[in-house]
Amino acid sequence: MSSHATPRTAARSKARAAARLAAVQALYQHDMEATPVAQLLNEFHNHRLGATIEDAEYAEPEVDFFDDVVKGTEARLAEIDTTIAAKLAKGWNLARLDKAMRAILRAGTYELLARADVPVGTVITEYVDVAHAFFDKREAGFVNGLLDGIAKDVRA
Repeated sequence: MSSHATPRTAARSKARAAARLAAVQALYQHDMEATPVAQLLNEFHNHRLGATIEDAEYAEPEVDFFDDVVKGTEARLAEIDTTIAAKLAKGWNLARLDKAMRAILRAGTYELLARADVPVGTVITEYVDVAHAFFDKREAGFVNGLLDGIAKDVRA
């Protein structure tokens, strides 16, 4: 087995990265506006996702993964929030976190809980990358530490 990514796995990886960023944006919007998930998915499918996918050949797996992260996060929100809250420093709670940070942590926690097909290292690295799109280095480090702590509990 070669350690080099084939063009197909590289494209899939890029498609998944775009799906994660879009999922965080959708979850953030849901948190801000309480847009129903079905409406949100429809809006992203029709107006947002096409703009982030450059290679149409890989659009389908991208959309399915996006849908799974958004729907799965919403479906398991109470469990996810409890899992995150247990790892926050004393005196902190989810309500104190920035909404974008909550969306990143929720999506990452969902993947750690529900997507055993995705390696822990991939989940953490990908959501740290998403955090860099919204925040400075310190916050990205926070995402790294928190998701790592959650992974140790839920993937042990």
